[in-house]
This record gives sequence, structure tokens and C-alpha cells, in this order.
Amino acid sequence: MSRKNTLAAAVAAALALGTVTVVATQSTAAADSSSARPGAGFRAVSADARAEALRTADREAAAVAKSLGFGADERVVAKDVLLDADGARHVRYDRTYRGLPVIGGDLVVHYGKNGKATGSDQAHQGAIKVAGTTPKLSASDASAAAVKHAKHVKNAKSAESDGSNLVVYAVGEVPVLAYRSTVTGEGEGGAASREAVIVDAASGTPLDQYKLHQSVTGTGNGTTVGQVSIETTLSGSNYTLTDATHGGTIVYDSYNSSQSNPKQNARTFSKTTNTWGTGTTSSRESAAVDASYGLAKTWDYYKDSFNRSGIRNDGRGAPAYVHVDTSLLNAFYDDDCFCMFFGDGSSQNSNTPVTALDVAGHEMSHGVTAATANLNYSGESGGLNEATSDIFGTMVEFYANNAGDPGDYYIGEKLNMSGGYMRRMDNPSSDGSSLGCWTSSAGSVDVHYSSGIGNHFFYLAAEGTGAKTIGGRAHNGTTCNSDTFAGIGKDKAAAVWYRALTTYMTSTTNYSGARTATLNAAADLYGANSQERYLISKAWAAVSLGTALPDPGTGSPSPSPSGSTSPSPSPSSTGNPNPGNALTNGSFEQGTAGWTQSDNDITNSALQAAHGGSWYAWMMGYGTSAVESLSQSNIAVPATGSPKLTFWLKVSTQESGYTAYDTLKVNVNGATLATYSNANASAGYVQKTVDLSAYKGQNVKLEFAGAEDAYLATVFLLDDIAIG
Repeated sequence: MSRKNTLAAAVAAALALGTVTVVATQSTAAADSSSARPGAGFRAVSADARAEALRTADREAAAVAKSLGFGADERVVAKDVLLDADGARHVRYDRTYRGLPVIGGDLVVHYGKNGKATGSDQAHQGAIKVAGTTPKLSASDASAAAVKHAKHVKNAKSAESDGSNLVVYAVGEVPVLAYRSTVTGEGEGGAASREAVIVDAASGTPLDQYKLHQSVTGTGNGTTVGQVSIETTLSGSNYTLTDATHGGTIVYDSYNSSQSNPKQNARTFSKTTNTWGTGTTSSRESAAVDASYGLAKTWDYYKDSFNRSGIRNDGRGAPAYVHVDTSLLNAFYDDDCFCMFFGDGSSQNSNTPVTALDVAGHEMSHGVTAATANLNYSGESGGLNEATSDIFGTMVEFYANNAGDPGDYYIGEKLNMSGGYMRRMDNPSSDGSSLGCWTSSAGSVDVHYSSGIGNHFFYLAAEGTGAKTIGGRAHNGTTCNSDTFAGIGKDKAAAVWYRALTTYMTSTTNYSGARTATLNAAADLYGANSQERYLISKAWAAVSLGTALPDPGTGSPSPSPSGSTSPSPSPSSTGNPNPGNALTNGSFEQGTAGWTQSDNDITNSALQAAHGGSWYAWMMGYGTSAVESLSQSNIAVPATGSPKLTFWLKVSTQESGYTAYDTLKVNVNGATLATYSNANASAGYVQKTVDLSAYKGQNVKLEFAGAEDAYLATVFLLDDIAIG
């Protein structure tokens, strides 16, 4: 396909492989599939097979970088590989620039069962380029700037062990050379709380700050799980809390070592009998029993539900430390040491250890996130990070089916807190701080509170609206748009979220991107026209994100600000059923006949798919400032009835959010009747309708006018245009 310039061709190729928000062809499930594929579509993989898949991905890395238009200074390194049950493959890569790690440079490349690339999701679309890799600031200057700009800890000081490291920061539209620094100070996690601060390597200006210990203010005591079976190991004449059936997970007693060095006084739990704890805090073993049980149940949940073997899917268990510090009302996962830590609580919760079942599931799930999408722990990405841990911590609680801690959608209900719980997924705002509805300011809210949007979505997707009792506790699924609907069930909702997290989300995914990721995941698992996918869209609309898709059961579209929509038939459908087509060559199957184009928009390029037949119009997609026009003159609008223009539109974009940066306008005789933009991104073709009643009996000029700004690309695909 001939485009205006080589830049447009490169961007077109990258978009054909995929975009941040919409991938060209992602559905690997039959359209009429009605049940979840085991493991959210993923097959179980042995450690050897996974290692070989990673080696294959690394061998392909150079070709991947080239196909995506990356520069000569960029490299991609395979991080993880997931294999679908049908043989499709999803490879997650990290990116470097001249040897420096790129924050916000990660990506996932998708391959069909035939081995050919079908799409990609990128945290930062396209090539990365910075002026140079020699910083104006020294590392010590950067550390000083980080201390100055720390906002999550008080009395900050530079962390001697981590210091400041040079990186490329590509979270925004324009990548910059930066330092990533670690500071410590007084914070939510105690006197040794840690914070990451990213500063511009030229000016010291802060670019991002976020907490490093992803914490949940939670607790649990030995009586929350009651009498349970736990896996131990006999060595000589002594038993230890080493769980060989779950990757060799070991629970240690930190012996109140400080947060800054929780392993300092650590020792194994060891005894000659195989009975542990008393169910009370009088025994140091009681907290260890809760932790061991919770981590084992979390491992089993991921294994049984998604064929995932441990946090990093490599069969290794992460060590855990209980009794960390003194009066520590906190628990956290640290990816640097691949460890989990649990405090003993404080006077705020009657010194109850922070080892409850949903706490263990929450923290271990932070590790799963770090090993997959690696969602940034700030802004909306940070809220999604926390929501992911709440979602799977809750699912672990349901999975365990423990009579002493039945499953519900309350977070930390066993923490012995004054309010009775930390967060509620059915009604996030009930705690007085969490968000239940998306707003444009969600990215500036603490991640533990902006997580409420994702939690609320998940509850509604799983359970639907209305009052009910779950796990002996009252729940009430309210919405932000007064809608009512049924849920798809918690297991299906969790399968959608897990596939979205591991297959489509990247480090910079925001809530809009999460909506797209879950819709893609639902299409993969249940079909593009499934009720499950429709209800996922309803749940997002219910928390103020986007509008619902057309109901595949009735075909009735939901209200849309850009005209009516209806579900697309299968890709094999051709033409338009509307009679009286006054247009010439509305299906483009006769090439350019009848049309006037400012560029070679009408094409049968295999880089994109037609709605019907093999020809279509491809407008925009340059990634730089550009305009295009596709028009036809002297079209006779019917003089009777209610004449309408109908056409099929697919929008793929690198943009995110709902601000219209790139547009496609429908003009009739020079008047704009409808405008579509990057905010109308869709996973497939959607039918659009424009009322032409004002032009009854007239001959008109129809024009599709595209305009793109100077930054990220948006592609508008048109097909099967008719007036009748």
C-alpha cells in the first residue's frame, strides 16, 4: 500500500501488529462459545518448556523490534511467554535503549496458532529516541533531587543500597533520560518505608513518585483460618514450615527485624512435632500457620484456575517472613528480593498479625502483576495494580472455602479494624475515601483509593446489580449510571481479568486501556458477540467508563454519543442489506471507481481486514500531523421515507482516554453531520448511521475528512457504505 511517506508506512505496519488500546485481530475463540476455556485460555507448561519458549522469544527479539519500527539503539528482552490452549502464543518483552532500561517500554506480542504475529500491545507505541544518554546531573545530584521531591515518606534520605540509576522514562508521549532513585523515610509502612522517585536527568524535575512497598493495611490472627492442613518438611528429626508441594515456599520468623532488613534476625520455624500454633498470638507459630495456609491457597488458586505455577510461573515459591518489625500494621511483597513480609499489627487493630487469607492472596498477587503487566504503582496504573490484588485476594478467599473466613467482596474484614473492613468492592465509596466511579482526576488519587473503580467494576461484572448476601455479609451492587443488569459470575469475571492482565495490559495501562483489555480478553474466551463480553462492557459503563456494547441477545444498541450502532456480522459477510444504494461502489470491491481520494486510501492491503469482501478504505494512521479526504459527488438521496447514511467503521488507536485528538468527520455538502475520533476505538467494525432527512430528494456530495495531530496515530477503516 502506497502511503504519503515512509513514516506513515512504518506507523501503519506498527498499527497492523497492534496498538496500546486496540489489536487488529485478537479473537481466538469461536463466536458462539459460551463457557470459559480452562486456565483463562492458557495451557499448563512445564519449567523446561517455558524456558525453551523464552529462548525462542529471545531469538525472535531482533525481528520483533524491527517489525515494530524500533530504532537501532533499542533492544527487547523476553520476560514471559503464555501459550493458549489452541497453540496461540503471547510473548511479553521489556525494552532497553543503549543498554538502559526503559520505564514504560514494555510490550506484548501476540502470535496465532500458525506462528504468525497477529497484534501487539505496547506501553509506549513506536520507536524511542532521546537526545543522548550522557546526563547533565550526577547520580548524587539525582539522589538529592529525589530526597527533595519525595512525597510518600517524611524525613526522606537516599537509600544507600539502591541509590540512583540511569533510565529512559517513556511513560509520557516524549521519552526522556532520567534517574530512578530510591529514598527511605517515615511512611505508611513505618520508619523504613521506601519510595521510588524518578527525576529528569537534565533538570532534576520530578517525573513520577510512587511507594515501593505495595502495602495493604490489614491483619489476621491464627483463628481466622481455624484448624487447617499445611504442608511441612521433615529434615532429620525436625519439621520445618517448608512447603515442597508449592515450589519450596518457606515461612520464616523475622524475630522483629526492622523493615529495612527484615531478614536480619530471621530463623526457620523448626520443631520435633508436626502440630503448629495455638490459634492465638501467644504462640509465634499461629501467624506462620495463617501465612503458610494463605500462600498455599493462593498458589493453588492460580494453578487450578489459570495453569499458573507460582508468582513468576516458574514453579518457585517465594519465601515469607512473619513478625516483621514491631507494631507494624502492614504486609507487603518486595519483587527485588522475591519475598513477602507480614507485620504483627498495632494498637489500632489490637495487635492482630497481618496474615489473613485475603491479605496473603493480595500480596502474592502483587508478585503476579510484577511478573506480567508490571503496572506502574502510580496514577491510574497504580489503582489497577491495587485493584488486581484486591480482585485475586478476594478470589483466593472464595477458592479456599474456609468456614472461618467465607468468601465475600469485603477487603480485610478479618483485620479487626475499627470500621470492620478496609474496602468494599460492591460499594467502594462506603469507606469515605475510595472512588466507585471513574473521573478524569482518578490518576491523582492515592492508588489504594483509585483501586475502587476496578474493584467496583469487577463486583458488578461478577455479581451484577442489586442487594444480596454473600459470605454472610450484606452486599449491594449500585451503579454510577442507574443501570441494572446481571453478572457473568465471579469465575468468568476473574478469567477475563487474568487474561487481560497477562495478555494485553502493560506497565502504563490506565482504566480506559483496562476496559479495552478486558473486552479483548472476553472476546478471546467467550466470543466477540457473546453475552459475557456485552456484560463486561455494561459493568465498565456502570463505573463511568465508556458505553455498553450492543446487546447480542436482542441486537438493540445502547445509547451512543456518535450515532447508533449494531453488532457486526461475521467477517465473511459481504455488502449491506439496505436497499436503494445510491452510492457507487460503496463496498470498494471495484477499487477506486466512483471515489475521489486525496491519498491512496482505498486498498486491499492484508495489513488490515475488510468488513466485507477484500477492499476497504484506510484513512489516517501516520503518527504525525496530516489530513485526508475521501469523497463522492452527485449522490441522489431518496425523496421518501427517512433516508440514512450507513457505513461500517473500525477505529484503532495509539491514544488513550476519551479526549479526541484524531478525528474523522462525515460531511454532506460541506456541513459536518457526525464526528468520530480515537475515543471511539473498537475491537472490530461497528455500523454507524447518520440521518439524511434534511437532504431528501437532493443530490449531495459525501465526504469523509480525516485529521491527525502531531503525536500518536489513529487508523480509521471504512467499508460497506450505503445511502437508503
